[in-house]
Amino acid sequence: MTNDPLQTLGEFIIKKQDDFRYSSGELSRLLSAIRLASKVVNREVNKAGIADIVGQAGNTNIQGEDQQKLDVLANEIFIAALSQREVVCGIASEENDDFIEIKPTENGHLSKYVVLIDPLDGSSNIDVNVSVGTIFSIYRRITEPGTPVELKDFLQKGIHQIAAGYVVYGSSTMIVYTTGNGVNGFTLDPSLGTYYLSHPNMKFPKNGKIYSINEGNYIKFPQGVKDYLKYCQMEEGDRPYTSRYIGSLVSDFHRNMIKGGIYIYPSTSQSPNGKLRLLYECNPMALLAEQAGGKCSDGFHRILEIEPEKLHQRVPFFCGSMEMVEKAEEFMNSKLNSR
Repeated sequence: MTNDPLQTLGEFIIKKQDDFRYSSGELSRLLSAIRLASKVVNREVNKAGIADIVGQAGNTNIQGEDQQKLDVLANEIFIAALSQREVVCGIASEENDDFIEIKPTENGHLSKYVVLIDPLDGSSNIDVNVSVGTIFSIYRRITEPGTPVELKDFLQKGIHQIAAGYVVYGSSTMIVYTTGNGVNGFTLDPSLGTYYLSHPNMKFPKNGKIYSINEGNYIKFPQGVKDYLKYCQMEEGDRPYTSRYIGSLVSDFHRNMIKGGIYIYPSTSQSPNGKLRLLYECNPMALLAEQAGGKCSDGFHRILEIEPEKLHQRVPFFCGSMEMVEKAEEFMNSKLNSR
């Protein structure tokens, strides 16, 4: 592949169609649905300050979190776009209690794929004009096409994802995705409404100088995390590292993949299972990280090997440059073994 700055996302998808196992055109339609929905959400995000779509919606999601108005709107936009393309048989969203079954169409087309999505990651940042994002994960269903989709179609290990990616709505809007053959990024030209290949074959640096964690929760962290943070702040060699935390997983991940760094959202005394969702956030980001030469774990185990037990399962999350994650795991394991 040549780095042609005028290559569009649609052209790239068609060119790389063979990378998508089992597909006979579904990838193009599925990613086209995500592409379309992202443009609509991008439009809404960019007029958030002048339209009545900021602030809380007045209700909570399944996790007990206050929903933002844009959470609800982005969720509706993505579900509508994915439902109308005849490529998915089921959708699970971080904003919905249960998964949504998409029934076969009258023409008898039997969709083979399920999508799990976090429609608007970091939505609390909207009010203060900070970058937010969308995260998506795609699996091939394991039940028979034509039959009702079941919970087990969604509760698959991350290693079985056939595609995953995110959209970052920032100073520029980008789609970054993988089908298991590397990671590529596409930037939206707002004047044309078209995504162009801008970041081919994205890679995490093996090491970095940025750590991303909400240090306001320091007192609640496991001792292994506290010790790793002290290591990051120590003046020795190429340290101290720089602390950068946006509070939007997509934005923190995107910066660290480009510059080199580690993102940590550990367990705490109040949230012993962590806070990030395995299916909507951690699995897709872990696939992207590994495809880009990085690493993801819960501090002890590979994220992509975790067996999901429920739709909204939470896990601790350590993700980023290979050597930084491995060093953090050393601190976690040293405290585990010293007990």
